[in-house]
Amino acid sequence: MTSTDPLSLERQVCFALTVASRSIVAAYRPVLDPLGITHPQYLVLLALWEEEPLALTELATRLHQEAPTLSPLVKRLEARGLVERRRNTEDERRLEVSLTSAGADLRRRAERVPAEMASRLGMSTARLEELHAAMLELIEASERSLRNDMGSTPREA
Repeated sequence: MTSTDPLSLERQVCFALTVASRSIVAAYRPVLDPLGITHPQYLVLLALWEEEPLALTELATRLHQEAPTLSPLVKRLEARGLVERRRNTEDERRLEVSLTSAGADLRRRAERVPAEMASRLGMSTARLEELHAAMLELIEASERSLRNDMGSTPREA
């Protein structure tokens, strides 16, 4: 039975997103374990498989994270021999992350991950694409709201 109370926990988008996020990350674990990577590492590799090298700050922007949060994750990937970090020769402040040959080779094994996840979830690719589009819409709306908040002045009491 669905509650009509607007403050019901089960009606909150934030609650559903939190539970969905934890559940999806947990569902990825048995798929990514054979690859020897975690879900956050998978996200970094996905970004680098699209384009490399990327400055750590660019990588953080693409992943909607802070560079200091991402740095230890990239260091662990480097220790595993999947990526390397180098200072840009033209701008020493710019730390660039690129794939090693092992990191590039891992892509072939990872190509099965999306289909395996769709199968595990028992959802069609079309339905997952619909959910993805809805999530992107929600992300854009929340970012727009944050931008609006940052542009407004505090209200007087």
